[in-house]
Amino acid sequence: MNSFWFYFVEGWRHIISLDALDHQLFILALAVIYTFKEWKQVLILVTAFTVGHSLTLALSVFDLLRVPSAWVEFLIPLTIVCTALWNVLRRNQIRQIRTNYFLALFFGLIHGLGFANTIRLMLASDESVGTGLLGFNLGLEAGQVMVVLAILLITKLVVGRIRIPQRIYIFVVSAIVFILSLKMALERIPSLS
Repeated sequence: MNSFWFYFVEGWRHIISLDALDHQLFILALAVIYTFKEWKQVLILVTAFTVGHSLTLALSVFDLLRVPSAWVEFLIPLTIVCTALWNVLRRNQIRQIRTNYFLALFFGLIHGLGFANTIRLMLASDESVGTGLLGFNLGLEAGQVMVVLAILLITKLVVGRIRIPQRIYIFVVSAIVFILSLKMALERIPSLS
């Protein structure tokens, strides 16, 4: 059980820590288009991301998938750029749930590669790989739920109380996320040599 809690905390930190800005920006880009009334849809969306993330971690831990870390570090902010741009370019407020779930799942696969090397090394000496992966992924999900709840509460405050129109709020937040993630992506362009 100690192994489970150790990895749970590691999964939690993977999302909550100050070093997790790229994951937090991605969750922000996914969740900003929703309101608190749609919390179930957002949690399902974030769970789709976790499923993709978990699948990649499992494939990596069992050494079935390896991608050079320079490319992973570049692709992660690129997924955020795409998600934020999708929010900015949308002409209507209809939330295309199936598209959003697919993007969250697919981008979760890429984000999972970001921690794959580290968790592979951590679990290599651990006899309970399944317990470690389960603990990490549940910690990751718990951290994401906390981030999503914070985003939804801030959205409720800004849109509901301050009365900034939702489409303007989505545009501004998504534009800021786009700029920050584009800067990250440009700084991480891998060498082709």
